[in-house]
Amino acid sequence: MRWLIRRLGFYLFATWMALTITFLLPRLMPGSPIAGVLQRLSPAQIQANPGIVHTYEQLLGGGHQSLLSAYGQYLHRVATLNFGISTSNYPTKVSEIVARTIPYSLVLVGIAFVLSFVLGTAIGMVAAWRRGGSFDSVFVPIFMGLAAFPAYFTALLLMYFLGLKLGWFPIQHAYDNGLSPGFNWTFISSAVKHGFLPALVIVIAYAGGWVLNMRTVMINTIGEDYVAMARAKGLRDRRIMTRYAARNAILPPLNGFAAQFATAVGGVIFVELVFSYPGAGYTLQQAALGSDYPLTQALLLVFAICPIVANFLMDIVNLVLDPRVRTA
Repeated sequence: MRWLIRRLGFYLFATWMALTITFLLPRLMPGSPIAGVLQRLSPAQIQANPGIVHTYEQLLGGGHQSLLSAYGQYLHRVATLNFGISTSNYPTKVSEIVARTIPYSLVLVGIAFVLSFVLGTAIGMVAAWRRGGSFDSVFVPIFMGLAAFPAYFTALLLMYFLGLKLGWFPIQHAYDNGLSPGFNWTFISSAVKHGFLPALVIVIAYAGGWVLNMRTVMINTIGEDYVAMARAKGLRDRRIMTRYAARNAILPPLNGFAAQFATAVGGVIFVELVFSYPGAGYTLQQAALGSDYPLTQALLLVFAICPIVANFLMDIVNLVLDPRVRTA
């Protein structure tokens, strides 16, 4: 219990730091909170309504408001989940845009990253168990070579060959034009087809790292005494590999899962940009270019909170799987 309380305190502090950084970052960008709205108005409209600038400043923030006052207002909005009005999509609420875009990114990154972890650790496990064999000599270099390419470069290659040349998969958007999002087979099948290439990019980008990580840890685990004892008992190789060696070797990769997930969350911005995928990453890029402070703050906060939550969940998993953590 003491360990859990310490971890909770650490993550609360990390969350406060994330809140503060996401508050400051948009204010380092050029422009102002109301620039995205005012640039859509003609000079005649502004002259006809002299108080329109002050009205937008009161609605969206800005003007002569002090930094400390704006920070307090920002913390209150976060606590009440009221992130204000988007200036680049005026007068749409930021919460509505976040709720519309986050599911695409969560499904894309969540499924693809879990697949890359499962695929990478499985290949690394078998490669270590058959070290020096044909499986180890072929699959490990292939996955390591694929992981060496930047995600956006892999995305462009897949887009060109599988999308443009062969025409197997669509290369833009999240579903076919004319469809409305909903829980029906037509929309789900279209969403899966549109999300296949972005998900494949994430799997290719991160599976190689899991292969190498699991292979290294598994090789060290194979040399432990309890593995030799299991072999001396005459147990089958598959059982020794999965129930004895892999069960203990999986703990270090699990510890690195959350850290790698943080890089995947950041990298999804480039993947979504290449495929014009309407997720949180693509929306964040558009909001930053449009000096949309409220939307940029909300999405940066989401990107910052996701790794914190992932780390906390991995701590809980370690608490369940590793007896040494429970006795620490």
